[in-house]
Amino acid sequence: MRLKKLLPVALFAGLTALGAFLRIPVGYTSFTLQTFFCCLAGLLLGPFRGAASQAAYVLLGLTGVPVFAQGGGLMYFAVPSAGFLLGLIPMAFTVGLLRNLLKKTSPCRLLLANIGGLFVLYVCALPYLYLFLGNVSFRDTLIYGCLIYLPFDLIKLLATALLGARLLPIVQKATHEY
Repeated sequence: MRLKKLLPVALFAGLTALGAFLRIPVGYTSFTLQTFFCCLAGLLLGPFRGAASQAAYVLLGLTGVPVFAQGGGLMYFAVPSAGFLLGLIPMAFTVGLLRNLLKKTSPCRLLLANIGGLFVLYVCALPYLYLFLGNVSFRDTLIYGCLIYLPFDLIKLLATALLGARLLPIVQKATHEY
């Protein structure tokens, strides 16, 4: 029974790592699919296991396994995008929590849960980026750390909501059978 609960956590940690390598470098960070898999983890696994999958991913990378977009190890705290990595954990938790609170699993409600999670990600990441860069205004941090990524993020959130609406009934049925 424990293995059945831990396997999806490990799966989404691995998928998030894969999402880090599917990237397009832009500005201080890159377009990646990490947030796609993070939202999907929150939607399908719920707040605690979704957050656990992202915590496993982050901890794996901090131990030195090169699963982040630019490598791995504790030195990763010295890159401007480290706040985005740390923000994946509360993002997945928020998406899962909002999915539970919104009850129904329509794509529109799942999209709202994803948007809430993305907001939390940016609340975690932008102050880190601002403090790391030091001599850049908060306005520029907002533009180059958020606004240029927002259209791509919204596309990922929509895709995750559509996919999540299709997969969630299957996952819920499978978890209730055992």
